[in-house]
Amino acid sequence: MKYITEYRNKDLSLRLAGKINDYLLEYKGQISLMEVCGTHTHSIFRSGIMNLLSKNIKHLSGPGCPVCVTPNEYIDTAIAYSRLPDIIITTFGDMIKVPGSTSSLEKEKAAGGKVKIVYSPLESLEIARTNPKKKVVFLGVGFETTAPLVASTILTASDEKIKNFFVLSGHKLIPPAMTALLENKEVKIDGFICPGHVSAIIGEKPYEPIAFGYGIPSVIIGFEPIDLLQGIEMLVKQITKEKEPTVENQYRRVVRKNGNVKAMSLIKKVFETKDSTWRGLGQLPKSGLYIKDRYFHFDAAKQIKVTVEATKTPSKCICGKVLTGTKKPYDCKLFGKLCTPENPIGPCMVSSEGTCAAYYKFNKQ
Repeated sequence: MKYITEYRNKDLSLRLAGKINDYLLEYKGQISLMEVCGTHTHSIFRSGIMNLLSKNIKHLSGPGCPVCVTPNEYIDTAIAYSRLPDIIITTFGDMIKVPGSTSSLEKEKAAGGKVKIVYSPLESLEIARTNPKKKVVFLGVGFETTAPLVASTILTASDEKIKNFFVLSGHKLIPPAMTALLENKEVKIDGFICPGHVSAIIGEKPYEPIAFGYGIPSVIIGFEPIDLLQGIEMLVKQITKEKEPTVENQYRRVVRKNGNVKAMSLIKKVFETKDSTWRGLGQLPKSGLYIKDRYFHFDAAKQIKVTVEATKTPSKCICGKVLTGTKKPYDCKLFGKLCTPENPIGPCMVSSEGTCAAYYKFNKQ
């Protein structure tokens, strides 16, 4: 397929890998590169990228899976809503099997709860139109990538005066999480593989405080083998040769310097930033997107009151530490034994973007 096979060329991949390894011949010490995108996690393992590179390069997976970083409090609230007789929960498929404190949406659906998988929030709006006597609650979980479409859906609902559509907003912003990781003394990061999908929305500028303020090279990278190797080559060159941290854009065929201006304007029109709780990282300042008061009548948290059970987390699950790069999935005693994709104990094994799911599929020890 044109413009795909070119980025999977074996000979070019080997040449790029050789170039990266040449940079490291005289470099003493280890270079730790972290990606903060679940698609990158799976692409790196699927392509066998790290097998081509020097052992001096250490790969870390960060909080790049939106389902994984969603705290149990949010999951428990969604479960509580699903138990109300007049509610229809609509959600992306990854959320269905995520365990809450004592249940999951999958279990609630099996018990008779109205839980429907959708591929777009616009489908939720159609469900609201055809079920006027029900309250339809869409679970708005995601990063900057999905937030514009959710914002657009809320605006459409407002224009059409649809009164039974609501969003439980759990959207989060990636740059504040990257900053928090750099302030975590448990993890050493020498360079960031910046997320391609998120960057297509926000552009290059949000990473400048990381590169210039913290002195950490940051490269926006695509998802094919050539993308990954070229981007890693740019990072390693910054670290070993140029030694002047900056923001570079390998994924120029998709990502523009200023991002998607229209998408960002939709986010700013509907949402405001507030402190938000992340699994593994705790509460981070200005890292969450919440529905503005102007559109409060679509905010499930404000419009639909529900009693939520006390939050509990599995004592032996280390998903939070996996999300910060301080632990690997196989450091967990549950991994591959009690915790599998068929029987997930934590969200990192549930999501198609989860680190534990990637290790289970591609990198078992």
